[in-house]
Parts: sequence; structure tokens; C-alpha cells
Amino acid sequence: MTGLLVIAIPKELAPGEQRVATVPDVVRNLKKSGCEVRVEHDAGAMAYYTDAAFTAAGATIVSDRDALLAGARIVLAVQPPTVAEAEQLPEGTIVIGFMNPAGNIEAIKKMRDRKITAFALELVPRISRAQSMDALSSQATAGGYVAVILGAEHCPKFLPMLTTAAGTIRPSTVLILGAGIAGLMAIATAKRLGALVEAYDVRRAAGEQVRSLGAKFLELEINAEGQGGYARELTAEEKIKEQEMVSAAVARADIIITTAAIPGRKAPVLVTKETVATMKPGAVIIDMAAETGGNCELTQAGRTVQAHGVTIIGPKNLPAKVPFHASQMYAKNLQSFLTLLVDKNGVLVTEYTDEILTASLLVHGGQVRHQPTKDLLEKTP
Repeated sequence: MTGLLVIAIPKELAPGEQRVATVPDVVRNLKKSGCEVRVEHDAGAMAYYTDAAFTAAGATIVSDRDALLAGARIVLAVQPPTVAEAEQLPEGTIVIGFMNPAGNIEAIKKMRDRKITAFALELVPRISRAQSMDALSSQATAGGYVAVILGAEHCPKFLPMLTTAAGTIRPSTVLILGAGIAGLMAIATAKRLGALVEAYDVRRAAGEQVRSLGAKFLELEINAEGQGGYARELTAEEKIKEQEMVSAAVARADIIITTAAIPGRKAPVLVTKETVATMKPGAVIIDMAAETGGNCELTQAGRTVQAHGVTIIGPKNLPAKVPFHASQMYAKNLQSFLTLLVDKNGVLVTEYTDEILTASLLVHGGQVRHQPTKDLLEKTP
């Protein structure tokens, strides 16, 4: 094994995290590229990837975290490193994963001071050649699926129309607010379960995608297309018009799934407490933006609350609820990203000149390279 590029996969320690940063199929491909792959004992257990499966794929199972990281040039992770985890990393280590730059400042400082190189997958640009590396999209797909299953679990009604000897049961109405990657997956899943599906997004371009999935797109004469495929923030007048239309749709829905988010900002409120009071008893809200403030005014992150007979769920880390496939997709994203860092002979590139690497480089050489994070760091005592 001496002389090979060592890639280490630690076990995720964040509460509720069941994913793992690589899977046996990807390990096989990394081995073919001339890399040594070390996996911490039971790193994949919660995602149902066993140590035996990793060993069969060519990985080395390591029980001790220090031994795992000793000599490792690249560390692949799902959750952002904590300060304690950053302290364990040897100087010069390359860490790739989600970094949550705005919410993990102390760990970023620690990585900077220890001269760690960190690539943040949430900063990968949304360009065509980076699609296979887009972990935000792959995990949003998993989250959108789980949101519908969670809504169906808490809804007191059948989702599909049923014709029975006891009479005909009308299908439930599912409303999706926000037709990005998560929203589109939620639409497709709800349709497969037989529900009537309506969807709204401030980006008019999303209407074609919504209709192609068989859902009704709620039209409003607003074009809020922003940069990078995200929505811009609405004006005060636009927000009033939006609220009126959304409120009417909310009142007739049995399940509402909200997905609206603005990068680096608090989630916009789409469902006010007054609107909740107009909803049907037994209706369910799944707020996918709970961790950034929530699209529903009554959402509490990580909790399920009741108001006016409505169940409001603020889930955290929905992709971790389907860890097997979420890990599989995430591992493929990382495998694609590594092709920019490691050549076919298992040799690391020395210059990060590729536009994808440049955009996603968070910390390198004792400096914070991502300007918004650098600005935030300078403002933090």
C-alpha cells in the first residue's frame, strides 16, 4: 500500500446522520484509479453498507480514528467537520463534503489555522459539466421523496381515489410550494401515490416542469427568476399577491410540502399563522425549510406541533431517512468531484485552476478562499 494516495472515510457522528460518504461500488472505482481507501469501522452501518461489503470492494477497515487519518491525503465526509474533528486532521489534509460555511465559522477557523484544504460541495457551481457533482441536487431529490412519505404517514386520509363497495373516496390534494429539485421530486412521488397535486413557484419557467409531471401549476404574473437557477426575493407588492393566491391553495390542501429557500438567507414565510387557521382539520404541513427558519410561521425545527387541527412538521436532515440510496447518490457525486483532483494514476493535482475547484474551494494554505465566508469571518469576534 505504500506510496498510494490514501482516501479516508470517517463515520458520521452528527446526531441523526445515517449516511456515509462512500459506498462499496465507488470504492471499487477508486481502487482502480490507484488509491488506497480506508473506511472507519461501522461507518456505513446505519446506511446498511457493512464492513464486509467495503472489505470485499477493496477497502481497509480501521477502528481507530487517528489510525484512519494518519497519512490520509483526502477525507470524504457528509456533515461539516466540527472543531474537534478539524483538530484531528493532519496539516495539509484535503476535506471534501458539505461545509455549511455560514453556520460553522469556528471549525472553518480551525481548518484555516491547521492549513487544511476544504472543498464545500454546496459551492459547486450549477453548470452542465458539474451536474454529476451536484450533491445539493442529489440530496434534495432524496429529501423531496421522504417529505411526501412523511406527509402521507401523518395524513388521516387515503391519497389515491378509491372506488369501493362502501362508496367512492376522493383523492387527497397535495400542494407543493417551491418547484426546485426537492419540489419536483415531491410532485412526482405524490402523483405516483395517486394524489391530486398542485404546485407553485415564483419562477414561471418552473411551470413547464410541473405540468410535465402531471401536476397543476398555480400561475401568478410574477417572474422572480434569479441567478444560478434560484429565485430572487420578491418585492413587497409581489409578496402580497403571492400570499393571496397561496393562501387559497393552502386552504383546500390536505398535505402541504414547502421547499422554498434562498441561499444564505432566512427561508421566506409562505404560510402564515392566519392561513393555518383556515386549513382543513387533519391537514399536514411538511416544512422542508425548517432548518433555515421555516416557510410556515408556526414551524419549529425538529419538532411536530399542532395548531387549529393542523399537524406542522419541521423535519431535519430528510435525506438521512433514506440513507442507502442517499449515500449511493452522494458517493457518486464525490467520485465525480475527485476526477478533478486525482488523475487516472492516482496522483493529486497541484493547482486548483478548474472553475469547479476554484468555486468550491473554501479553505486552502492557511487562508479562507471563499469571499462571502471570509467577510463573515472578519465580522465574527
